[in-house]
Amino acid sequence: MDSYGFEFQAMSSACEVRLDGGDERVLAAAAQTAIAEVRRIEAKYSRYRADSIVSRINAAAGSGQAVDVDRETAALLDFAGQLCEASDGLFDITSGVLRRAWDFRAARVPQASELAALLPLIGWPKVRWQEPRIELPLAGMELDFGGFGKEYAADRAAEVLRAGGMAHGFVNLGGDIRVLGPRADGRPWRFGIQHPRRGEGQTIASVEMSSGALATSGDYERFFEQDGRRYCHILDPRTGWPVTAWMSFSVTAPACTAAGALSTIAMLKGDGALDFLATQGATFLAIDPLLRTFQPGLSQADRFDCGEDR
Repeated sequence: MDSYGFEFQAMSSACEVRLDGGDERVLAAAAQTAIAEVRRIEAKYSRYRADSIVSRINAAAGSGQAVDVDRETAALLDFAGQLCEASDGLFDITSGVLRRAWDFRAARVPQASELAALLPLIGWPKVRWQEPRIELPLAGMELDFGGFGKEYAADRAAEVLRAGGMAHGFVNLGGDIRVLGPRADGRPWRFGIQHPRRGEGQTIASVEMSSGALATSGDYERFFEQDGRRYCHILDPRTGWPVTAWMSFSVTAPACTAAGALSTIAMLKGDGALDFLATQGATFLAIDPLLRTFQPGLSQADRFDCGEDR
């Protein structure tokens, strides 16, 4: 039985809902409900839309005025706080202000003074958050849900599909993947892990999945090179400078929000990344600057396949 892919653009990424095990028209209708959910989340939390809840919160920064939020947003803010604590402050949704200094399209390295001026605006503990009200106390502070927005949307889209009776397929939002269930004939889905130094579509490994989620964070997603050094978009909130210790981390977890958070924190952890992921019991594939791969000693069925490119 053929599977059907429904492609669309969202969150600045190429996305797909792929479903199996039914009439194409029924699957297409189900896919549209999932796509609508992704677009709802994008509109609600995009920092580029003046009418989003994130923009409303940011616009009130330093005014002394708190902003009331709904239950969904409150849950995400609580999640952000948990991630900040679990990462020792490395995963911080107030660090988006650093993009004011970093221009990856123009390939410009900021002055140290530019970063120093922004660092005082970073720090989740500074945020005044007591459900349902949030206040950013300093003018210029910002929240940015980009660190888990796509992953949350992937999870929500999958839940919408499941509620509609879909049991075979996956949601892929720019490489952040949530699996509904195996193919209709019971076979798992196979996903490639992008090679961090070759062109798009070139893989370094693959993994088979019938459930759960997969997310990758890497230094190749948005970057520029200058004077022999690569500057990527994953920025350490303590210094404002890009990470350099790893090329990428791919993590599997029950939910995409968890997989994405763990992969990003691992990139930020530097030398402590492998120990951190071990404490989380995560299944992962790590790639260091020498293109060496590392993964926990799991059974062959749970491992990433690092064979020939495919």
